[in-house]
Amino acid sequence: MSFSPWDKCFFLMTDQTLKNSSPPGDALSAFLHRAEEVLARFERLLPEAPQALDWESTRAFRWRRRGTYAGLQAVPELPRIRMSDLHDIDSQKARVDANTRQFLASRPANNVLLTGARGCGKSSLVKALLNEYAGQGLRLVEIDRDDLADLPDLVEGLAKRPERFIVFCDDLSFETGDATYKALKVALDGSIAAPPDNVLIYATSNRRHLMPEYFSENLETHRVGDEIHPGETIEEKISLSERFGLWVSFYPFSQEEYLNIVIHWLHHFGVATGVENRETLEREALNWALQRGSRSGRIAWQFARDWAGNEERG
Repeated sequence: MSFSPWDKCFFLMTDQTLKNSSPPGDALSAFLHRAEEVLARFERLLPEAPQALDWESTRAFRWRRRGTYAGLQAVPELPRIRMSDLHDIDSQKARVDANTRQFLASRPANNVLLTGARGCGKSSLVKALLNEYAGQGLRLVEIDRDDLADLPDLVEGLAKRPERFIVFCDDLSFETGDATYKALKVALDGSIAAPPDNVLIYATSNRRHLMPEYFSENLETHRVGDEIHPGETIEEKISLSERFGLWVSFYPFSQEEYLNIVIHWLHHFGVATGVENRETLEREALNWALQRGSRSGRIAWQFARDWAGNEERG
């Protein structure tokens, strides 16, 4: 016969209490006191009880898993980025914005995969859309890649709400042998149940097909390790990204585009960019990008924060 940890704990407390106490009344009292101490220790290990969500005033949520509990957590403070802050990605903004407006109007719309160069506005665009359309009922739910196994449960819960939800997974990619992508495939277009019309999935990734690809997969012999039908493996990889109806690609910025973004953020932080100091600003901004090996919107924003925050330059 096997015993659970709770059974063993009960027997241990009972045996110890009986050894240290003689009168029956004292034994029972000591046992109850000991039981309360043990339960108090266990309570400290349990996750906090989930708080009721304020659906009316909360615009964004995170899906969080702690131990055996998984659920939504309100995000109290949101980034203040607006659509007007995103420069030199006009075509990408237009496509995703149009898809989102279709979704809010209860017209057909697609799940979106934003791919391409790092730091060029993929994640910022999704956050800006929330700030733009939260007043029209748009809500954002962020889920980590490691929690994608919970995606069907999350989507099922959101389907009962009147709001319109974008489920957002940032920096999405899968390694060889990682099976969590199957939950995403089901949520996108693979379940016997029809997808809810108030939920879309927006994801960002540096990989267009979300999974690693190898030169060996393109060899004429098409032999990949011991795989008998490697072509089917390749199709499996491609089929995941194909379930996103809208693909939007982002590209590295030119030097001129990068400097335009730097000037925008310097204005945002209240830094004067007149003719007298423009040359110095541009030179320092280019050196900043050179040190980091990238001319991206993120690098431009970081430079502007550093320049604006340096009181010695002021």
